[in-house]
Amino acid sequence: MNNEIFKAPWSRQLKWITTLSSALLLGIPLVVLAKIPPAEMAWRSGMVLLPLAILAACAFFAIRGYVIDGNALLICRPGWKTRISLQGLQEVAADPKAMDGSIRVFGNGGLFCFAGLYRNSRLGRYRAFATDQARAVVLKFPGRTLVVTPGDPQKFVAILENNKKLIEKPIDEK
Repeated sequence: MNNEIFKAPWSRQLKWITTLSSALLLGIPLVVLAKIPPAEMAWRSGMVLLPLAILAACAFFAIRGYVIDGNALLICRPGWKTRISLQGLQEVAADPKAMDGSIRVFGNGGLFCFAGLYRNSRLGRYRAFATDQARAVVLKFPGRTLVVTPGDPQKFVAILENNKKLIEKPIDEK
């Protein structure tokens, strides 16, 4: 099977949250350097380094795209990939309202991506790797649910449905 590559376009909301949060996280060290005297070095160092560390960590976990690689889904990050096995995939569907009403349980709520554990009344608890909630695709496995947001949700679903059929076929039918 060939690798299918999908971009992870950013929604307007993600662009705004990232821009405003980055400005705040870059502005805090500047204000601290200007206002807190060098005599309070420990406090000053922490207030300069912590916002920069948060910004760097979130950028490191940004979602740049998705690759369907046979029996795995790769979440592309800057310099690395998160591999998710597609074994046991029961259902896949594009659902632009999948993340509506969600509460973030743990993770990132908009600095370079929406990623982590979320919960809502429609999906229950799920793991998100998202950049544009209107492009949501829900993948259901036994005991877990994932939400991803590829640039072309319909094509993404069609390829996964086809892969699912190939995976489910007995060996002698291939």
